[in-house]
Amino acid sequence: LLGPVPEAPPDALTERLAALLTRPLPPLTHLRERREGDGLASAGAALAAAGREALHCAPPEDGELPAEALLLEARLRDAVLVVSPLPAQAAALVRTLGAGEVPLVLTGQTAFDPEWGAAVLLDAPPAHARAAELWARALGTEPDFDLAATVAPYRLPGARVRRAAASALELAAFDGTPLTAAHLRRAARHHTSSGLEQHARRIVPDVGWDDLVLPPDPLSHLRELALRCRYREQVLGDWRLSAGGGRGRGVLALFAGESGTGKTLSAEVIAYELGLDLYVVQLSSVVDKYVGETEKNLERIFAEADRTDAVLLFDEADAVFGKRSEVKSSHDKYANMESAYLLQRLEAFDGIAVLTTNLRANIDDAFTRRLDLIVDFPFPDEEQRRALWRHSLTHVPHAPDLDPGACARDFELAGGAIRSAVVTAAYAAAARGDQVTAADLRTGAVREYRKAGRIVMEDVGW
Repeated sequence: LLGPVPEAPPDALTERLAALLTRPLPPLTHLRERREGDGLASAGAALAAAGREALHCAPPEDGELPAEALLLEARLRDAVLVVSPLPAQAAALVRTLGAGEVPLVLTGQTAFDPEWGAAVLLDAPPAHARAAELWARALGTEPDFDLAATVAPYRLPGARVRRAAASALELAAFDGTPLTAAHLRRAARHHTSSGLEQHARRIVPDVGWDDLVLPPDPLSHLRELALRCRYREQVLGDWRLSAGGGRGRGVLALFAGESGTGKTLSAEVIAYELGLDLYVVQLSSVVDKYVGETEKNLERIFAEADRTDAVLLFDEADAVFGKRSEVKSSHDKYANMESAYLLQRLEAFDGIAVLTTNLRANIDDAFTRRLDLIVDFPFPDEEQRRALWRHSLTHVPHAPDLDPGACARDFELAGGAIRSAVVTAAYAAAARGDQVTAADLRTGAVREYRKAGRIVMEDVGW
């Protein structure tokens, strides 16, 4: 229950807060956090600067805090008592601790109620501004790679940074190599919150930019999206370019294109580039026929996503981000209420979200105005289809002179269907104990054409 307050790098509050904490009996201080751990990091930096011993109390999820015992321990040690994070139902606890005549610092996302008593109310600076220094301290060394760029996508609180840094060093020792950015990314990903798995399907990305076969325009937009995700805290926070009005620092993008054109694969590439996991939410399964349930389901997802360093993919976004309609029935009324809730929630979102749709025109204009980027995925032309066939055959045994040009010319298939056709061809070759042939590829292409309800020349005797 009790432990020391970990020392952290100084921030904008350190000097003034340290001066406050050097008083014999400083006033009760509340550091409100935007993100978990920011307040504790500020308190740690100030306490170190003030030279004060401190006791950190992390309230249990269940059960009450032994307030009197905490006060006694703080008096015996002449220490500052730091309660972090402050629980939601904190009135009785704050009144008891505040009357105990010991230095008291509260941190958390819970707002301070004036009914609890007098206090110095401060907003904790975001810890990301000194993330590189925090990681360097935790690692105990300056690595050979660009530490600031590597840790930029992660918003871990100080305690998790220290655990992740220790894990990264253990991974490097296990591999028998110096610490690399890959070790650090693996460790950081494992120490981020995993509550999203209750609501979404987790994908550990293993594809990169070389796996994308796209025209120049969507590819450049995707690279811009990765840059926005990596440097959003610096641009929107440090450089104060956030829109204000309570808006979050999230990055929102829409991927629009026919099925199989690479939308989900592109989201996976973005997540891989950032060293994050990808969580896929099937919005059609979130929508509930009962009034208010859809909003509750979405709030659980958004709340967990705000706390998680991950890329969130809303598949089939039309289900809840569709155009609002004229109110002609109670169904229209409640559907529009869901849209209004979503608009407000997106504005306050702090994470990274990608929406996908097969029909861009179906998305409400009010949503598109709040998007940072819209990436259109065109149906591949013959040249791109040829490149997709070749890329899909990269690891598949085939004759060196095998040319998929005929399949690219004769079958207008998207990338997803081309991959499925190659899988069909590969099974046929594996059964024969042979390499994939042109006939195998054509058999796979014909099957995909028929699955899509398309007419094949062989079917009409051509």
